[in-house]
Parts: sequence; structure tokens; C-alpha cells
Amino acid sequence: MMALYAISDLHLSLSADKPMDVFGSKWDGYMEKIRANWLEVVREEDYVLIPGDVSWATYLEQAYKDFEFISRLPGTKIISKGNHDYWWETLNKLNKFVREKGFKNIFFLHNNSILYKNIALCGTRGWICPDADEFSQKDEKIYLRELQRLEISIQQGMTYDPEEIIVALHYPPVNKQRDMESEFIKLLKKYNIRLCIYGHLHGEAQKNALEGVYDDIKFSLVACDYMDFKPLLIRGD
Repeated sequence: MMALYAISDLHLSLSADKPMDVFGSKWDGYMEKIRANWLEVVREEDYVLIPGDVSWATYLEQAYKDFEFISRLPGTKIISKGNHDYWWETLNKLNKFVREKGFKNIFFLHNNSILYKNIALCGTRGWICPDADEFSQKDEKIYLRELQRLEISIQQGMTYDPEEIIVALHYPPVNKQRDMESEFIKLLKKYNIRLCIYGHLHGEAQKNALEGVYDDIKFSLVACDYMDFKPLLIRGD
């Protein structure tokens, strides 16, 4: 039996000198924690959703060691973009990179969807919502573009005629004020999405995380430090 897991914000830095101890002592030795916990639960036949902030590398070629780290772990990995994934390229370039490097168990969510059993995995990076104090005209353009990308992904997933659609975002679909009428929430409701996972939040911000069931939608924060660096079982045995 295949299982589906999720974990985000790996912040791998095998290719860049970017310490994570600014977020607290729990990040000490975090890459080894990720590896050990992953090996404990994920099997080769399983799928793992990784919604963003995968590598601190600036360029794709620079991220080789981080992708090698991920590739050597069991399971099929589905990666979407985070705000710190500066190495991110077009889907064609990303697919070419993993193909040429021999990373056969890594795939990307970007204006598309991926089928797990009869579940469509959809998603995009997301962005801060308009009720944030710092929300600007520039943010509005990105926000609207990310909404469009999420809808494209969901509509593509619907072509599979799936039993379920799971949405993975990097940013939470609401701000800390919990505006449950954000456009991301409206999209989830429009397409009858019942599970939305997300990352991005660290430290004190995790205290305001949207967790549990609201308006018949289950929300789960899957940032690795929130879960003690262990992939969260989403579906399966």
C-alpha cells in the first residue's frame, strides 16, 4: 500500500552557507534529523509532497547537492515553489535538470497537477493576503497571479476525474488575522477542496497557524520544524 506524506521548508544548505540557528536551537543538525526521520517512515513506494523552501541555493545548478540529498531518500517527491527557492526555473528547465542529473524520483508542481492513486495533487507558492499591513500594489499583482496558478493547477487536476483533490501551498491561505474569506479560501471552496497543506511559518509565527477543520476544509501546517522534522502522513496506511 502506498502512502502520501508531506513536509515543507527543508531549507537544505549543502550548496550554500546558510545557517538556520536564527530560528532556534531546534534547527541544530536539522538535515540529519530530516534524513533519519524520513528513513523511519517513508518507503520507496510512497509519495512525499514538499511545498516549498527546499534549498538555499541561488541557481539551479548550485542546488545539485541538495537535490541529491532529496533524491537519495525513499519515495517519489513532489516539489512546489517557496519564497526562498531562488533557484526555481520554468517547468521545462526543472524537468530537464532532474532528468539530466538522474534524479528520477523528483517531480514539480507548477501550473500542473500530479496524480497519486486517484487523488490529484495540486498547488502553487501562494502569497501574503490583502489584509496584511505590509500588502502593497506589487503584492497584489503576485497575489492575483498565484491565485490564477492555483486555479490552473486545480482545473488540470480535475481532468483526471479524481476522487479527491489535495492542495499544497507554501504560504498559508490566510494571514494571521485568519481572513477566512481570502481569495485562496474561496478557490478551495469553489472546487470542493477538503485538505490544504502549507508551510512557510517558523518560530513565533507558528502560534497563529491555521490548523484543523474550518468551513469543512482541513488545514495542516507541514513546516518541518513544526513537525519535529518528521514527514506527516496525509493519506494511506
